[in-house]
Amino acid sequence: MPISKNQIKWITSLQQKKHRVKEGFFVAEGIKVVNEFLDSKCELHCLYLTDDIRVDYEQYSHQILSHKELSRISSLKTPNKILGLFKIPNQYPLEDKGLTVVLDQINDPGNLGTIIRLCDWFGVKELICSKDTVDCYNAKVVQSSMGSLTRVEVKYVDLLTYLTQNDRPVYLADMEGENVYHATLPENGVVIMGNEANGVSSDIKEMVKKKLTIPRFGEFQCTESLNVATATAILLHEFRRSIGKSN
Repeated sequence: MPISKNQIKWITSLQQKKHRVKEGFFVAEGIKVVNEFLDSKCELHCLYLTDDIRVDYEQYSHQILSHKELSRISSLKTPNKILGLFKIPNQYPLEDKGLTVVLDQINDPGNLGTIIRLCDWFGVKELICSKDTVDCYNAKVVQSSMGSLTRVEVKYVDLLTYLTQNDRPVYLADMEGENVYHATLPENGVVIMGNEANGVSSDIKEMVKKKLTIPRFGEFQCTESLNVATATAILLHEFRRSIGKSN
C-alpha cells in the first residue's frame, strides 16, 4: 500500500522541534540506530522499510515502501532502508550522584550527538542541558548518537537553578582554568561544557569557581580552542582516569 500524502506530511513535520513536542514522536533512521531503539524501552509507533529487509522486522508494526517513497520521508541525502517513528519518552527526575555532564547552549546537533555517545562510553548516565541547547530528538542528533540516546538520560533544565541545588563539586571548562592533567578529580561531580563560539555563559562562570583547562602543546600556540565534543572526551577521560589512580 503506497504511503499517503498526509503520512508524508506528518512524518516530515517531525523534523521540526515544535511538531515533535506537539505530537510526542521522533524519527530514527538506519538499521543500527533503529535496532538500538527497538531493543530499548522506547515505544515504537511504526517502521517504514524497504521490502529487502522485511523479514527482519515482521514482528513489528511496519509499512513497506519503495526506495523512492522512503526518500520522501527521510531527512538523509541517501535514505538507509528503514525509518522508525518512536514515542518521546517521559523525563525522569534528576539524579544527584555520579559524574554528570552539563551543556550550556550547545547549538550543533553533531556535537550533541557525539557528546551523548561519549557519555555512554564513559558511563555518564545523565546529561543535563540548558533549555536553549539543541533538541536531543533532532534527526541529526539521533543519527550521530548512534543509539547511545537509549542509554543516556538527556534532560533540559534551568542551569542556574540546577547548579544552585546541586551538592557535588562543579567544574567548568575554561581557557584560564587549572591544568586538567595536574588536577585531582572526584568520582562524583559535575563538569560544564560551553557554547561552541562563546564558551560557558557569564552568569554560570561567576557561580562556578573550579575551572579546568586542556593545555596546548603546539609550538605556535595559535589554536584558539578545541571542538566542544573533543574537549568533552578529554575531560571525561581525565575524570575516569583519576578514579583509576585512586583505587
